[in-house]
Amino acid sequence: MSRQHFEAFVSQAIDEEKDKDTGLGTDQLYGLYTSWCLLNNEEPQPPAMLWEALKAHNITPGNNHVGMKGPAAADYIISSAPNLV
Repeated sequence: MSRQHFEAFVSQAIDEEKDKDTGLGTDQLYGLYTSWCLLNNEEPQPPAMLWEALKAHNITPGNNHVGMKGPAAADYIISSAPNLV
């Protein structure tokens, strides 16, 4: 998978502001990533490839202070809590 794939995900769906009280866990990060892939007609890659790509942005799954943003965040939140709709 091209580096551009993961770069686009980070720029469009990850809020890298470090002032968040808690970051995103592994399930949340991968869920956000799969939502982004679905919305962008991209093939999701295995979690290990995503974790490696996130390391280049100093984002450690399960130990970070990043948040979600953009359409993928909305899709992930709605998909994760279908009773809210």
